[in-house]
Parts: sequence; C-alpha cells; structure tokens
Amino acid sequence: MYSNDTFMLLAIDIGNTQIKLAVFEQNTIINKKTIPYSDWKMEVENTLINFSEIQNIVVASVGNLQKSDFLKFETYAEVFFFSNESKFPFQNQYVTPSTQGIDRMVVAAGAVLKFPSQNRLIIDAGTCITYDFIDANDVYHGGAISPGIRLRYESLHNYTSNLPLLKIENPNAIIGNSTVQSIHSGVINGITLEIDGFISSISNKNDNFIIILTGGDSEFLAERLKNTIFANPNFLLESLNQTFQFNQQ
Repeated sequence: MYSNDTFMLLAIDIGNTQIKLAVFEQNTIINKKTIPYSDWKMEVENTLINFSEIQNIVVASVGNLQKSDFLKFETYAEVFFFSNESKFPFQNQYVTPSTQGIDRMVVAAGAVLKFPSQNRLIIDAGTCITYDFIDANDVYHGGAISPGIRLRYESLHNYTSNLPLLKIENPNAIIGNSTVQSIHSGVINGITLEIDGFISSISNKNDNFIIILTGGDSEFLAERLKNTIFANPNFLLESLNQTFQFNQQ
C-alpha cells in the first residue's frame, strides 16, 4: 500500500448508462459524482484541475469508452485501465474469462481484499443485476446475470402493446389490484424474491458467509430484502481503489 499520506486517486466506473467518479485520499472518498456520457470529458478534466494532487486515474469500463479515450488525461496523472489481464487477488475459475465484465472482476477483488477468509456473494444492482461468488479460499466460481429494475420496466413497455412505462415505486402488495400495481409488484417483488432466493441457495451451502449489495439500486433494494447484507453503493469505486493498490504492490 502507499505510505504517502497525500496520495490521491481518481476512480472512474464507466457503466452502461452513466459514469461515476470518485476522488480518493488514501482509502477515503473526498469527492464523488455521477455524470452522463455527454459530459464525461469536461467533468474528468475539471476534477483533475480541482484536485491537482491526483496521481493516478483508475478506470473500469463496461460501457463504450476505452483506454485510448483517456490518454489525453496523462498530462495530469498516470492512467491505469483495468482489463481481464490485470492482476486480481483470486483464482478465476470462470471458463470464459475474456468475456467476463471487468466490473464483476473488480468487485470480486474488492470483496477478497476487504473480507479475507470468508465466503462472499456480491450482488451489483445496476442496469443488470450481477451475482458473483468467491469462496473463503479466494476462488472465484462465477455467478449470474439478470435484468435490473429499469430494464424490466422498459422491457414490459417496449415489448407489449399496452403496458405503460412506469417509474420505480414500491408496490402496495404482492397481488396488484390494477395494471400499474401489478407491474410494480412483478418488477420489484420479482427482483427481491430473486435476490433472496440466490442468497438462500448459496448461504445454505456455505457458512462464514457475507453478502455485499452494491450498485445504483442497492439502497432501494436493501430495505426490501429479508436477508442480512452489507449494503454499499460505492463498493465498486472502493474496489477500484483497493485493487489498484494491490496491483502496485
């Protein structure tokens, strides 16, 4: 790890629909924002100007931006762009590692570094909901991918003739008494039952078990889940910082 108390890093999480920036001083977030794709160059440059002590830019992208898009910022700081060839603190048993989302690899690494010698299930609730399981021996086994909340609402609207596009809302009950309430129940209750089912299925086979919930919809979902979880919407950003430091050791 770095011993310089003034060490600062800019972590950038490039998702499918938006981009998250976080300035770290050592392991503490001192500035954070979520930005649209249209503003990303200006926002990154402004952040680098406002925090001139930033020494490294650390990026994980599952979106449309690549490492070449960030080379212009090397006049401010060194760019580290995570890829499937980067060093991670686990043994990867995924049989198609070249197709594995780099966000899944980074949060898996963060779970290993933050929660050593435990079985870990990371649930990232964003555009998609991803599940990743790493055992107590730091072996990554894989997981699952399903549509996220917004994607489910949009699919019901886009692939039917009459169902409206709704905004996220807690359903009144399991049984909806109107089309609107039926959609809310199907989407929100469906997702919470799915997540609880994954948690129960894996935790029944593993003791010394921790569940990490992250992503843009994590706080909304955490209130509805029956299982005890560690909810942290910043976990990917924090994992970027920690995994970068791991790579520098």
